[in-house]
Amino acid sequence: MLRHGYKRSPIQWHEERLQNTHGIWVTYHEDQAADVVIYYCHGGGFSMGSSYFYLEFLVAWVSLLKQAGYRNPALFALEYTLVPDGQWPLQLEQTITGYNHICKVVEDPSRICVGGDSAGATLVLTLLLFIANENYEKKPGFATLISPWTTLFSTQNRNTSSDFLDSDSLHLYGRQYAGSEERLANPLVSPGACKDGSWWARASPIKGFGILFGSEEVLGPETRDLVALWRKSGCAVSVREYPGNIHAWPVATLFLSDTKEERQKGLKDLVKMVKQAIEI
Repeated sequence: MLRHGYKRSPIQWHEERLQNTHGIWVTYHEDQAADVVIYYCHGGGFSMGSSYFYLEFLVAWVSLLKQAGYRNPALFALEYTLVPDGQWPLQLEQTITGYNHICKVVEDPSRICVGGDSAGATLVLTLLLFIANENYEKKPGFATLISPWTTLFSTQNRNTSSDFLDSDSLHLYGRQYAGSEERLANPLVSPGACKDGSWWARASPIKGFGILFGSEEVLGPETRDLVALWRKSGCAVSVREYPGNIHAWPVATLFLSDTKEERQKGLKDLVKMVKQAIEI
């Protein structure tokens, strides 16, 4: 409804075309420099989803950042090509394009927080590994990851009695995105395949990682393993594992919960993490 003009938000947003992709800018004052920028990649198993579907979530996030004390928070949400219209490395290349675009807009990269949920978090993690490999001068200040899909194919990805994800479907989506079985061992495809602590130390944002996930997630075991590796490697990590919760619950609860407090709980936790990492 926002996209087609039926509803108007006090927060401004517009579409922006880039070299090989496009995305949505969300901000309060387009004519003023942002003091914090979220770079967000949506989830959906690489085969579904859109930043437009997430628009209420994204606008609410920017609004809560404003309430937290930031002068002019902004967010850029990437629209990457979905499978089967494209496979790796196209989506990684588009994620890199989006990050380079933000670095041109934001003078101080330490004010950038990269983030995503599920498959979007996969893209963010591979972006960070790529940045480390290429010795980028402009590292982001922080990363917020919601229910990251760290390892595209893993025997640890097992169904639970609560989560809506299905491990067999996940593995099918992962193989379709990778394009070949051999690529599943490539950390720039499946970041959980990286067991090199020094690579992760170089890939870590300046202030580290913030992760939110549910204890009942199919992806939980791999997430815990990656967190343990990060900590062993000296990376700063803040974790919120919520008992009884399922995959991507901060996103799902915004649409499904009855009260404002319940709808915003996950987002408020994200804002707290960002605020601790990127000073107002």
